[in-house]
Amino acid sequence: MTTKGRSAPGTHGGLVAVAICCLLAVFEGFDLQAAGVAAPRLAPDLGLKPEDLGWFFSISTFGLMVGAALGGRLSDRFGRKVTLLVSVAAFGLLSIATGLAQDLNGLLVARFLTGVGLGGALPNLIAIVAESVSPKLRGRAVGFLYAGLPCGGALASLVSLAGADPSDWRIVFFVGGVGPLLAMLLAMVLLPDTPMAQVGPVGDQKSGFVEALAGEGRGLTTLLLWIAFFLALLIMYLLLSWLPSLMIGRGLSRSDAGLIQMAFNLAGAAGSVATGWLMDHRRWRTLTILGAFGASAAAMATAAAAPASLAVFLIVGAALGATVSGVQSVVYGLAPGFYPARLRGTGVGAAVVVGRLGSAAGPLLAATLIGAGGSSNQVLLALMPVIALGGLVSLLLATRPHSED
Repeated sequence: MTTKGRSAPGTHGGLVAVAICCLLAVFEGFDLQAAGVAAPRLAPDLGLKPEDLGWFFSISTFGLMVGAALGGRLSDRFGRKVTLLVSVAAFGLLSIATGLAQDLNGLLVARFLTGVGLGGALPNLIAIVAESVSPKLRGRAVGFLYAGLPCGGALASLVSLAGADPSDWRIVFFVGGVGPLLAMLLAMVLLPDTPMAQVGPVGDQKSGFVEALAGEGRGLTTLLLWIAFFLALLIMYLLLSWLPSLMIGRGLSRSDAGLIQMAFNLAGAAGSVATGWLMDHRRWRTLTILGAFGASAAAMATAAAAPASLAVFLIVGAALGATVSGVQSVVYGLAPGFYPARLRGTGVGAAVVVGRLGSAAGPLLAATLIGAGGSSNQVLLALMPVIALGGLVSLLLATRPHSED
């Protein structure tokens, strides 16, 4: 495969590419979490029921699945940069459209199409970052990238707290649209060009999904990766979507819930970077996986048992954010290394697609439990077996062979 136009790992251009991708990840994180932080004001303003909120939280993930499948595949054919820029433009414009919606149907359409853009961007961000550094630095580079997502979520919480009127929920989506459009202009100038991958003719079987996902003995690895992504994103997006509402259900105020969400996200950024750094050290990899999943389970159990106090939940929320983001850093950091560069967009994109099934299932699971009369504690405890299974699968993944590039 040709590498003309691609920044060599470790060069100045490679570092610029990582920095630009991290900036774009901040705005992707903002848009991904905008629904959750806007929900406490959006629901009464538009008269939404709990089941309506469940679909509002989840509909964008169905768009994410479409976008990830298309974005990963298109980037392997036409280049990472152009596919990324188109995706960023899409989710920026459609986020603005979400803020203009006047009813549930308008919200659902706008959020679905926003999801298409978000989904197209994410596998390209992962692939560009993974290809811009040497393999021995890949875990921490992806960790920094993933840290941008909770940082964006914290920014969304801050914007949400800025207003007091119920209609102020719309400003969250306006900021979430204008921000990535401005960042896209910066990326057009500074992000190095990446070539289309040399994957053969369109009709060649080896250029298709089968070769990317199952070629060279990758079938079992891909299946395990899909399970890990599904479970990890189920946990993360249940909390991202419902944590403010769960905290309000425990008796805390909306402003308190917003502060807890910010603590969750800021600690999540630190947890992501730390876990990515540890994952780059092969001799620590097994202990890192055990630590990330074990600490996440402990934080979840503590959150279910803790008293409804702002001081306590700021600490518990930070612990949840750090550990759950650490889990995400584990699975996102593992994914790029299993696929050769010429098929990496397709392989990672497929994992993101399956992960989005989990991110759709998480909010719907919480909505079902709450609609059936379940408490906030029961919702949190329902995640314990999910964490345990995810940890087991990730340990198995750590033993699987990696691609040489």
